[in-house]
Amino acid sequence: MKSNVGTIDRVIRLLLAVVLVVLFFTNVVTGTLGYVLLALAGVLTLTSLISFCPLFLLFGISTAKKK
Repeated sequence: MKSNVGTIDRVIRLLLAVVLVVLFFTNVVTGTLGYVLLALAGVLTLTSLISFCPLFLLFGISTAKKK
């Protein structure tokens, strides 16, 4: 897999994931929506850690620096 997620994008994804997890565990967001957002936080964290986003590949987007 070729990296298609840049550094700034990775940081934003991690920060958003942290916010979603905090909202879930402080019971601001509950129920089905809470679990969906928690799953989204997991996906954001995973794509940030591996620097690859399948949706970016599908749409031909890349925020990574060209080598």
